[in-house]
Amino acid sequence: MPRARGRKPYDPAKVHDRRAQDLPYNAEVATVEVDDPLALERGEKIVALRSVRCDPLGRLHAHRQIDDTQYRSGRIFQDDWEKAERGPRAVDTTREYVDGGQLREPITEGQREASLRLNRAEHELGTDGSMLVHDVLILGMTMEQVGERRGLRTQRWQDYFARRFKECLDRLALMYGLVTPQRVPVQHRCSS
Repeated sequence: MPRARGRKPYDPAKVHDRRAQDLPYNAEVATVEVDDPLALERGEKIVALRSVRCDPLGRLHAHRQIDDTQYRSGRIFQDDWEKAERGPRAVDTTREYVDGGQLREPITEGQREASLRLNRAEHELGTDGSMLVHDVLILGMTMEQVGERRGLRTQRWQDYFARRFKECLDRLALMYGLVTPQRVPVQHRCSS
């Protein structure tokens, strides 16, 4: 007769793996280190899985094609877009008219500031750069889809759009104050 195995005693120092074990068949996930919500001490981290299927910025970050600063600047841009988008809406003529309808919410200070930052970003990036950033960060397009939208389907154009997108993220990081501008040292000329 087989012997019953005894239970192992609880060890609070042992790391618990909270990652999902059963994923959908079409899941595209990447591991990310986040703050532990159940931690006893501040600053403890756990490894979690995040979906990158509909998130081109997350996919680029997970594959180490962009760095943390570029990733954060992209997320701030997306946050500003979401805040500013919530502004005044057009009248929906398909809805039934009701007496005593509610007034539209006024534009908040946060929405106004987000709109100002977006206007500044559009000015800093230029027309082409702001369209590229909008296509990737807001519409969720990949570099291949960006090229197809412009009628440029070769790998060389995809590489160009990827480089240009990284430049735009660097410019956004500078604009949002995540990095400081680098000063180029002045080289002294030797006069002969």
